[in-house]
Amino acid sequence: MSRKKTKSQIVPRKPPSNSKGDAGGEQSRGKTPLVSGRWLLFALCATIAAACFCGWLGLCLLFWQGSWQLLYHPAAVVTRTPASVGLAFHPVAFATTDTGVPRLKGWWIPATQGSRLARFTVIYLHGENGNLGDTVDELVRMHGVGVNVLAFDYRGYGASQFARPSEAHLRQDANWAVNYLIGTRQIDAATIVLDGTGLGANLALEVASEHPELAGVVVDSPPDDPANAIFSDSRARLVPARLLVRDRYDIDAAVGALRVPLLWFERTDAANRSVATQEPEAYKRVAARKMLVWLNPAEDVNRDASDALSRWLDGLPIR
Repeated sequence: MSRKKTKSQIVPRKPPSNSKGDAGGEQSRGKTPLVSGRWLLFALCATIAAACFCGWLGLCLLFWQGSWQLLYHPAAVVTRTPASVGLAFHPVAFATTDTGVPRLKGWWIPATQGSRLARFTVIYLHGENGNLGDTVDELVRMHGVGVNVLAFDYRGYGASQFARPSEAHLRQDANWAVNYLIGTRQIDAATIVLDGTGLGANLALEVASEHPELAGVVVDSPPDDPANAIFSDSRARLVPARLLVRDRYDIDAAVGALRVPLLWFERTDAANRSVATQEPEAYKRVAARKMLVWLNPAEDVNRDASDALSRWLDGLPIR
């Protein structure tokens, strides 16, 4: 019998194996890549530095937003008015917005009828603390000299518009008061006197240096460097405070540009009755007509200040 031929089975040939290559591939696929320790250290340091920088920027922002409270200490509630001491006055509101809302509120205290100094109107600029309610005694003394008085609260103080106090705001507010007297009350600029106490004294010097048409300026113990209250704070050392805060109240620049007569009050030590005290450096730089009066707390300061103001006003040239 003849044998049947079976179909030959075709078996695919395997490619020659490369045992060395396969072993290397399997090893490379199973091995986790490693990160350099130096790179990890650099990344960690960079992350910490970025976090510290962001935190420092946040500290700068907080200081910029809140540093004004180191210099200005406003109070919103006015607890006392001239009526509490029997002095007639009229509430005033001025510096209105485009919608007719007044930014500034204060008091108009007219001079006693027949007063020989009634031609003068004094704009009173209070200090950095409290509000108008804390100035009533000073306004009574000033009115007793025989002048008209306009006293008002800056924005952020008393009943005036709420805003964060700043040198720029206070300066603008004082200029609005000058414009209010001249434009609304039709008062001659040559009869307007600026009078400031504390920080208000520095403000009065700044505004008076911009208005040579005014009658004069009166200051009571202006501080040499009010902004030092901000820059001397321990938190100011952690940030570039002088770049973040723009308030300076540069008294040297103000007195250097002053062209109106000046009356300057300074206080002596209560135990020292001698007035032979050294003149303030800023006062020495004033080129305009000036008068320096030392007030001794051991004596009647109000009487001495009123007498000096009266004499000074009498001596102002009539323009």
